[in-house]
Amino acid sequence: MFERTELIRFQHCDPAGIVFYPRYVEMINATVEDWFAETIGISFHAIHVELNVAIPAVALEVGFTAPSRIGEVLTFMLTVERLGASSVTLNISANHNGLARLASKLTLVMISKEDYRPRAWPEDFRSRITGRETSQGA
Repeated sequence: MFERTELIRFQHCDPAGIVFYPRYVEMINATVEDWFAETIGISFHAIHVELNVAIPAVALEVGFTAPSRIGEVLTFMLTVERLGASSVTLNISANHNGLARLASKLTLVMISKEDYRPRAWPEDFRSRITGRETSQGA
């Protein structure tokens, strides 16, 4: 499981003083970007610019359990539900002090930026996504 925290700021809140729901989607995406950088070992910049591929969302479900307010710190947790040939489905949840705030399911697909068609995950990505890295030189 990958975890990151997010401080709820004024910029995240609507006039009711709670997180405006599209900001949660931005936080989910930040969790995914950090997961790629820290777990897969490659930044979104490198993916999109150097590798000339993209990883767009093809499905997103989000359920909200309770509101979040300015000053709270949310803990986002990401787990891999399914790894396909070119897709990955992630479960991402958030809580504050152990109290659930949201649960989401996100499916991403790796595509070529040349023709926007799906591409298989490189083997090094696959091994890091599954947590079964292969040893170098073996």
